[in-house]
Amino acid sequence: MAIASHDSLPDSMRAQFLDAFNTPYALRSVPVPTLGSPYEILIKVDAASYCHTDAVLASGQMKPNPPSLPHIGCHEFAGTIVALPTDSSSTFSIGDKVGVPGRSFNPCGTCFECAAGSTPEDPDADQPGYSVYCTEALNNGISRPGGFSEYAVVDSRQLTPIPNGLSAVDTAVLMCAGVTIYNALKRCALRPGQRVGIVGCGGGLGHLGLQFATKMGLRVVGIDNADAPLKLARGIATGARIVDSRVQNAGDVAIELGTEDGKQDRGDMGLDSVVILPESQKAFDYGIGLLRNHGRCVIVSFPERGFHISARDIVFRDISIVGSLVGSNKTSREVLQFAAEHQVKAMMKTFPLSRLNDLVAEYHKGEGGKLVIDMSLLD
Repeated sequence: MAIASHDSLPDSMRAQFLDAFNTPYALRSVPVPTLGSPYEILIKVDAASYCHTDAVLASGQMKPNPPSLPHIGCHEFAGTIVALPTDSSSTFSIGDKVGVPGRSFNPCGTCFECAAGSTPEDPDADQPGYSVYCTEALNNGISRPGGFSEYAVVDSRQLTPIPNGLSAVDTAVLMCAGVTIYNALKRCALRPGQRVGIVGCGGGLGHLGLQFATKMGLRVVGIDNADAPLKLARGIATGARIVDSRVQNAGDVAIELGTEDGKQDRGDMGLDSVVILPESQKAFDYGIGLLRNHGRCVIVSFPERGFHISARDIVFRDISIVGSLVGSNKTSREVLQFAAEHQVKAMMKTFPLSRLNDLVAEYHKGEGGKLVIDMSLLD
């Protein structure tokens, strides 16, 4: 395959490998990957963000299809295009700055998901021929190598141009965490002025969700149950009400909201929609308890044993429950434009590639925000 590339591409690169589950990452040099199809593009990774799914994968809990080992993780990253096929149909050029989500690498293009395209029921879907829901596609950082490396091969159809006002570090955290919470908020199907709750508001997705939801014109309630995430949420959540679920029960909060809104009936008090981020039954129950009758619960987390759902809430209160997974490439582009326009940025700590294990240790402290590998930092 004929390749157009930057003149100074090296023969080798450094990458962090997971050699066994529940072990530290190992940094070593390997050859720079090569391109295999007209859709593939080589980028120099500029920033790679750590996600909860990276922790799930590293612990061996990515079921039913754990990755083969050794494995290069990270499914939310950003970089600079350094090589692409000369016969590529992509509109991208060498030197372009792009964001890279995990899904979906080399989709089949022919299954019902890929063939569907945008419809009135799903106007945010991509054009026919590409779908993040394709079951045949691979996923960067999960079923194939990801961004914890100096270079990575990506699918040109995945890529999102980085708009002015966002750095590579800003962008990396938006390519999974940002897209996922933004898409979940859209699935809430709310109008400006309606109420939305975010359970787990001080985490990586949650604190971005507080900013997105507020800028969307929604009235926002953030819920968490640990000191550090609550402090982070209160520090960024201008206009949002932040609730410590250890102190206030859901029913009391719903009544407070209803009273503020001038509601008379208990069933009409509370949130119009809630997004559940933690993998906790208590978090799920709390979120459901905040909803008014006919409210919607959007689930993002996927605990191995699932959630226990009360049939009484569904039948007698008409609560609807839907899931939400990342978003289309079209949505990814919308997220970056929205973030740039409204100055939505993550609270984060950055580390050089060589200190990925220090980043993981920081993640397990549970202090909220996002943790990112910044390739510009010296080792």
